[in-house]
Amino acid sequence: MENYSQKNQNYIFGKNTVFETISQNPKRINKIFFSQGINFDNKLKKISELAQKNSIQIQFTNLNKFNKYFQDCDKKLQNINFQGVIASVSPVEYQDFDEFLNKKTDSYRKIVILDGVEDPHNFGAIARTLAAAGFDAIIIPKHRSCPINATVEKTSAGAINYIPIIKANSLPSTVDILKKNDWWIIAADGQSKDNYFDISYKDMNFAIILGAEGEGVSKTLLNKADFKIKIPCSFESLNVSAACAVIVYESIRQIHQT
Repeated sequence: MENYSQKNQNYIFGKNTVFETISQNPKRINKIFFSQGINFDNKLKKISELAQKNSIQIQFTNLNKFNKYFQDCDKKLQNINFQGVIASVSPVEYQDFDEFLNKKTDSYRKIVILDGVEDPHNFGAIARTLAAAGFDAIIIPKHRSCPINATVEKTSAGAINYIPIIKANSLPSTVDILKKNDWWIIAADGQSKDNYFDISYKDMNFAIILGAEGEGVSKTLLNKADFKIKIPCSFESLNVSAACAVIVYESIRQIHQT
């Protein structure tokens, strides 16, 4: 049986993940593998049609031979349900920070900075939330960040293709540059006096900094923040992806409030 765990290979799986990727960024798709003997539902038919439209090679095969590759990516994956489709893909391309910063827009922009978030499930869920909310980018550090692997792509349900991701050599330096360019910095901090709904997100470019669970945002970045906010909790703090959704949609509510 062929081994699909080589480091130079990248694969994604699941109907929604493959469909969103081929819909938004078909050039990333190198080849699509369908399970032998599968009955095509509407989503699989659309994937097949888009593959043919974009001249992407299709192969019918036993998908179980991919198990080792995905389990090497994420040890938590067991008894994987591929939903009948896997795609060989090129890596996600990172957005250049300077290009993003200098892009001319007619509206204020909003981003999230992840400080030390290394769990792929959280990263994927955050990307999905931000894409759905219409955020403009995610900034991650070069070190102490999560690689964009199959788990991230699956958890994001393909949303990773809809939001630019910027990799920064230094988050403190990146924040300094944002501040010099009239961005406001908002850091999540459980010890803050202000709740996430106490500040205004309207009429400004802003970046929300979220830290890893258990560690939070680094002191260096907290000291650079213009606002520090918390989510009031009567039990335990939310995980970072849930906290992201709460804060992000409060900002969206305010922005669209007349």
